[in-house]
Amino acid sequence: MIYTFLAEGFEDIEALAPIDIMRRAGLQVETVSITDDCVVLTAHGVGIVADRTIADIDFADADLLFLPGGMPGATNLDACQPLRQGILQHYQAGRPVAAICAAPLVLGHLGLLEGKKATCYPGFETELKGATYTASLVEQDGQVITGKGPGAAMELGYVLVERLKDKQTAEALREGMMYNFLMNN
Repeated sequence: MIYTFLAEGFEDIEALAPIDIMRRAGLQVETVSITDDCVVLTAHGVGIVADRTIADIDFADADLLFLPGGMPGATNLDACQPLRQGILQHYQAGRPVAAICAAPLVLGHLGLLEGKKATCYPGFETELKGATYTASLVEQDGQVITGKGPGAAMELGYVLVERLKDKQTAEALREGMMYNFLMNN
């Protein structure tokens, strides 16, 4: 199970592109509102209906926790104490966490980036406490996977598929979704 956490003001493409790619790979992904309301407004005013609320999940069921960025979505994620506690438990159990754009600030504020390579949206590097900022499109270091911003959303999805399933499935999706064509032209 992959939990994707949605907070008011999350960046649409940073959540939906990786979710789409992971579901195409046959991975079980659920969207989780960090409030008591399943309807979450994106940074661009689109109402998305989450599968569940944070009160209805068990973090122990998750293989991966995914945090989309966007503002004020990332700061709303960071302010959610049940999410912060769940991320720490998940990470301490040795399971991976992924965040994109501004959302790696949550991991930085929790101290999970200490001594790790990470990327984020330009301007948020100072929030990555203890990390070496790489400016890569996607960065993996141990249990932590980070993405740079909206333009990295698809690549992050493929990297997560490769991490949770296999390289062949990720490559087939890159090819079938014409991502390789886009990147090579």
